[in-house]
Amino acid sequence: MREPDERFAKVGEIDICYEEFGAPDGEPVLLVMGLATQMVGWHEEFCGELADRGYRVIRYDNRDIGHSSHLEHAPMPSRMQMLLGAGKPAYTLSDLGGDAGGLLEALEIDSAHVVGASMGGMIAQVLAIEHPSRVRSLASIMSGPGTRASRMPRLRAFGALMRAAPKDREGAVERAVNVFGVIGSPGFETDEEYLREVAGLSYDRSHYPQGIARQMHAISTSPSRARALAGVRVPTVVIHGDKDPLVRFAAGKATARAIPGAKLEVVEGMGHDLPRGTWPQIIGAITENADRAGAPAARDAVGA
Repeated sequence: MREPDERFAKVGEIDICYEEFGAPDGEPVLLVMGLATQMVGWHEEFCGELADRGYRVIRYDNRDIGHSSHLEHAPMPSRMQMLLGAGKPAYTLSDLGGDAGGLLEALEIDSAHVVGASMGGMIAQVLAIEHPSRVRSLASIMSGPGTRASRMPRLRAFGALMRAAPKDREGAVERAVNVFGVIGSPGFETDEEYLREVAGLSYDRSHYPQGIARQMHAISTSPSRARALAGVRVPTVVIHGDKDPLVRFAAGKATARAIPGAKLEVVEGMGHDLPRGTWPQIIGAITENADRAGAPAARDAVGA
C-alpha cells in the first residue's frame, strides 16, 4: 500500500490533510471517514473506481486523527463521560461538519456529493443540515440519526471497540484485525492482508488514541438529528448492511425515514466495514444518487 499524496488546507485554526483522485474538473465527491479511522480507510481502489466514473474524489483526515491537526491541549473526557455523553466535549459533530465544509471552501468547491461512513455519515448529515448549500447529494453509510433507540450496538461489538489501544505497532495491527473480526461483514470475504496493511500504515502515519476518545465524546454528546434531517432537501441514499452489529440496521432505517425522499439501500450480509465485495452495490448507489442531483447549472435553473 502506497503513502497518500498528501496536501493540506487551512480551515480556521485546523489543518486538514487530504488527497484527491480523478480529474480536477470532475464533479466533486467528498468522502468522510468514521471514528478512529484515517482517510486511508477509504481504499484507494474504491476512490479510483469513483474517479474512473468521472468524479473528482477527495478523501481527508478528520481533526484529531491522521495528519490533520491534533488538539494536543484540548481536555480529555473520562471513560464515563465518553460513554454516557456527559460533560462538555472538546468539539462537536457540528465542528467536524464545519471542517468538511471548510475544506470544500478552501478547495474553492461550492458544493459536492458528500459520502460519509459511520461517524462520517453523522458528519455528512450535519453538513447537509447546517451547510446545505455545500451538499449536492448525500450518501449516509452504516450510520444513524443519533436517536437513543438507534444508538445501541450489540454488546460484543461495543466491547471489541472499547478495548484499550495497544501502544506498539504489532499490537495495534492485531487489535484492528480482531475488531473487524467482530464487527465485519459475515456475508463477504475478509481481506486480512489488506486490514493489516491499513492498520500498519495508520499506525505509522499517526498513533494518537487521545483523538479517538475526543471524537467518541463528540458523538456521545451529540443530540438527535432526526427532526433536523426532515429539512434535508438533496437527493439522499442511506446505505446499510443488514448484519451490522455496531450501528444496527435499525439506525439506517431510522435515517431513511427521517429524510424526505431518501432511498434505503440494503446490503445483505454487510456488517460495519466496506469489504470489496460490497463495492459494486455501494458505488452504484452513490453514483445513481449523484445522478439524481443533476449538474449544478441544471439544478439552479430548476430552482429559479
